[in-house]
Amino acid sequence: MKSRLLAPALMIAVCAPFAAAADNQLTAAEKTAGWSLVFDGKSFDGLRVYRQKGPPTVGWEIKDGMLKTVAKVKGTDLVTQKKYTDFEFSWDWRVEPGGNNGVKYCVTEDRPGAPGYEYQMIDDDKHPDAKNGAIRQTAAFYYVLPAHDRPLKPGGEWNTSRIVVKGNHVQHWLNGRNVLEFDLGSEAVKKGVAASKFAKQPGFGDKITGHVMLTYHQDECWYKNVKIRELK
Repeated sequence: MKSRLLAPALMIAVCAPFAAAADNQLTAAEKTAGWSLVFDGKSFDGLRVYRQKGPPTVGWEIKDGMLKTVAKVKGTDLVTQKKYTDFEFSWDWRVEPGGNNGVKYCVTEDRPGAPGYEYQMIDDDKHPDAKNGAIRQTAAFYYVLPAHDRPLKPGGEWNTSRIVVKGNHVQHWLNGRNVLEFDLGSEAVKKGVAASKFAKQPGFGDKITGHVMLTYHQDECWYKNVKIRELK
């Protein structure tokens, strides 16, 4: 029988760190590869409130090894303690049926109106914003570029996502599949930004060193296995 080579994208998916031995822990291989936990299942040590120094006092709670939003309160966004330039960020998430949330990256605290670029997390079937087109659906570069061929699970079920930023190149992954690739600062991004609500935000769509943000959007959203590694 002839051997078959995996396509490069599939090789990346197979090697992706989605199958840790236990929730909120790193395997020996992940530690060797440079991964670190942003959320350890017990504390907010890897996170702080956006534009503040400490952990959240409202809007978030840790329950049964999961980080979750408390719906319909005056919650705040959370950011990583560190800033990152080139990195992989991986997390498991679920939104309540009809829910909406997101993860932002290249986050700056100097542009509060649009702090970073959002990986959209939404119940495509039941949230009204998802009816406004693919640029507002799960795994999109929110409001700028759509994702494609997405193996999305519905509201109330767990999904696994990953963001890879290397130089100007960005990948959005969903449940083991690369669903969006683009280059920050490219003509495609500039065109998408110009047609979006971010058109007047200075520098939006450019590559910067910044935080990763877990947003607060009023709906219940759960996180676990939140981890990151810097790329050299």
